[in-house]
Amino acid sequence: MTCLLAIDSSTEAMCIALSRDGETFVFEGEGGALASARLLPELTALLQRAGCRLQEVDAIGFGRGPGAFTGLRSACSVAQGLALGAARPVLALDSLLLVAQDAFDQLGEAAADCWVAMDARMDEIYAAHYRHVGGRWQSVVEPLLCRPEELNQRWAGEAPRCVAGSALAAFGERLAVGSALPCPATRSRATALARLAEAAWRDGAAVDAALALPVYLRDKVAQTTAEREAAQRAREAV
Repeated sequence: MTCLLAIDSSTEAMCIALSRDGETFVFEGEGGALASARLLPELTALLQRAGCRLQEVDAIGFGRGPGAFTGLRSACSVAQGLALGAARPVLALDSLLLVAQDAFDQLGEAAADCWVAMDARMDEIYAAHYRHVGGRWQSVVEPLLCRPEELNQRWAGEAPRCVAGSALAAFGERLAVGSALPCPATRSRATALARLAEAAWRDGAAVDAALALPVYLRDKVAQTTAEREAAQRAREAV
């Protein structure tokens, strides 16, 4: 039976999933700045809890982004290091698709056509559009970084059916979701991560560890004081 290990720290949450013999073992906890220090200890603990050795793992997946810069680097470096040490391939997994998968797990076919909108801070959103067809996810609009107003313009042309992600709570009425079914909170990022890893393995998406890289959509990762104040005034003016 296939044994897959996957990690994601692209948001403030950190999750690890191990799927083997029809069972899924998960860890979910605080990530963010703590991810680099916590990933390896929690991963080791999860392997022990599952009674599994790293050498038994067929592939190691990681959330490639988009998402928090430090979190993406942490997940990628840990996955690459473990994969190189164990001579295993890597599965680079779309961190926004993870949110769509969780929405699908919660809502079923109602979330089969799903826009993901995640708060990217700095008054911006990580967004993507996915469609679940024939048991597989298709990417309709690849992950992008945009202002809420820019996302509204896209939706004005074709209204979303379902919108999932943290931007719903972060931006509220600034997002014109209309009659779309909202799914603002994930139920289990780790379980969704395991499902994506399993699907990627079935589709033959494993690559050499050296070829697995994060997806960065933002070159600038911090705002000046003036830019933060301007963004705050814009939010207060709405």
